[in-house]
Formats: sequence, C-alpha cells, structure tokens
Amino acid sequence: MPRKPRIATAANPGPARPVDEKLSINLGCVDLGQIDLLVQEGFYANRTDLIRTAIRNQLATHQDVVRQVVERKTLVLGIQHYSAADLAAVRDAGERLQIRVLGLATIAADVTPELALASIESITVLGALHAPAAVKAALAARLR
Repeated sequence: MPRKPRIATAANPGPARPVDEKLSINLGCVDLGQIDLLVQEGFYANRTDLIRTAIRNQLATHQDVVRQVVERKTLVLGIQHYSAADLAAVRDAGERLQIRVLGLATIAADVTPELALASIESITVLGALHAPAAVKAALAARLR
C-alpha cells in the first residue's frame, strides 16, 4: 500500500517553512497616504503589516465560506509535500494522484519529470506550487 504523503503540521513541520509569496497591488494615492499615516502614527509597524492584517481580517470574515468550499472540493488545507519516495510508492501501486491543495504544494527536488508524469494525474493548487522547473513543465497540461 502506498505511503500517504506527509502533511506538515505544527508538531510535524515537514520541509523548511517556505518563503512567503510576493504579491503586487496597485493602490490609489489617497489609500496609500492613509496607510502611511497609520504607520507613521504607530498603529502598524509598516505598510506590509497593515496590508497583511487587512487581508487576514477579510479572510476571517469569509472563513465559513472557505471551509465549505475546501470540504466540497476535497482540498488539502495548508502545506502538502510530495517526496520521490511518496510518488514512487503511488506509481508502484499502479495508482495516480489527483492533487488538490489550498495553500502550498511542494514536489521534492529529486522528483524526475518521468516519475511525476507516472504518478500524478492532475494538480489543482490555490496558492503556490513549488517544484523543479522540469517537473512543472512536464505537468503543465495537468495543472488545473
């Protein structure tokens, strides 16, 4: 029976914490000025702190909707890592994965494009996918 891919938790962190993803946004001058004012007055440490807080507050507002969609679409919430051993076990069992992640999906650096193609049927990632460039290229048609 293939080994179940490991899910990172606080007690079992898995691979090193990934670097945050960068996000670019365009703001009007008035909005930016208000942000700078709040930072200057000490409400926030910097612009990033305010923007992260605002995003987290919005996500908290919609938490129930996110939870319902995650359950309906059977998404893994958080970080999901796939090692070469995980994928080889799936391939050797004659199975193929349908990867669905809300957060971060990582495919180990030692996974070959051939192994990925033999063991992964499809990938849906709402967030970020970290994988070797050759693996991403090989799986391009299977990314949803």
